Amino acid sequence: MKLRVGQTLRSAVDATALLVVRCPDQELTVTCGGLAMLEEQPSGRLPAGQDGPGVQLGKRYTADAIGLELLCVKAGEYRVAVDGAPVAPKSAKPLPASD
Repeated sequence: MKLRVGQTLRSAVDATALLVVRCPDQELTVTCGGLAMLEEQPSGRLPAGQDGPGVQLGKRYTADAIGLELLCVKAGEYRVAVDGAPVAPKSAKPLPASD
């Protein structure tokens, strides 16, 4: 699916919802629990194909190799991946030293 900034992706396996903050201009497959994430609210929950660490509310997740950044707006319990590679939590920028 071709992503666009401001788009919300919803999981078919749990409550996970992600907001696209930054994305490249190419087709990507974003999955949660091994199943593709959807633009619309799923009607029911499907069994997950993969488990793993879920995403936390308010945290940003990145796939730096492709320039994708996602913001978690609803936490979930299954792993999120982009084209098969798990997303990583974005680390905070260090504050400047004060002398």
